[in-house]
Amino acid sequence: MPKISVCIPTFNRAYLLPHAIDSVLKQSEQDFELIVCDDGSDDGTPELMSQYTDNRIKYIRHPQNIGKSNNMRSGFNAASGKYFMKFDDDDSLTTDFLARTAAIFEQDSSIDFVGTDHWIIDINNVRNQEKTQENSRRWGRMNLPAGIVDNLLEVVFIHQSFQIGATLFRRQTLQELGFMLPNLQNCEDNDLFVRLALAGKNGYYLPELLMEYRYHAEQQGINRAIPYLFDKIQYLESYHFDSEKLELIRKNRLAETQLLLGLRLIEKGETPKGRELIFAGQSFSTTKAWTGLGLSLLPVGLRSKAFSILRQTRG
Repeated sequence: MPKISVCIPTFNRAYLLPHAIDSVLKQSEQDFELIVCDDGSDDGTPELMSQYTDNRIKYIRHPQNIGKSNNMRSGFNAASGKYFMKFDDDDSLTTDFLARTAAIFEQDSSIDFVGTDHWIIDINNVRNQEKTQENSRRWGRMNLPAGIVDNLLEVVFIHQSFQIGATLFRRQTLQELGFMLPNLQNCEDNDLFVRLALAGKNGYYLPELLMEYRYHAEQQGINRAIPYLFDKIQYLESYHFDSEKLELIRKNRLAETQLLLGLRLIEKGETPKGRELIFAGQSFSTTKAWTGLGLSLLPVGLRSKAFSILRQTRG
């Protein structure tokens, strides 16, 4: 049995996947298995994977697309290591990620997962120091001390400081929680961390830049935003916190997400559903709500231009 199972779920990323795979093969900790689970790629990924001869690599290919979380679950179900992690096919690990995080587990058996900070890289694998610091600050890692996190639920829900691709888990802990929920394509990572915190699990923060997270054009656009916002609503509606503070934040974020999704649907021409969501989320911003409702009266062909002008006006 390997010490660590590393899972890379992939879909049509044959041009980026080798960099992710190589970052695992170059780890200073070599006691691992690497599971690449392919969600029905049609871009040459199977041919790429046939070139790897390292017997530590397992390739799981689904003939048809089964969805993001289901694909990740297939990789998790195939894992046999004591520890488990997954990171995306467009990201990568620094050389000492597995060694540094696994060492924390060896020191304290009460720890369920170890999260680190990470670099921001571009499409050419170049690290951006300024964006890395901005990202760490935005997600509350700048002020997060090393060690077991005391207020874990606040850290993972309010600040969302843990990034799943930069986290190593005890596989047994994930088995207890069922890992990712099936059929959830977005926010599945946020959901997992909240469930871990609610279950009383211990998270450890290691303030070192041990993973590389890539920003690129594929992550942008309305067609990507709409399904993300739908799933975020589902995620935010699945909890009701005992803490009055957390519950207020949850409701405010839910209203914001409903409003944003409503505006996106109005822009795309799905007017009835868009208006319904704008009314549901109007408490977040009545100004944005009434603006969106006003724009919904325009012909569909003019809406994208009107929304674009508004975005430029607001800077």
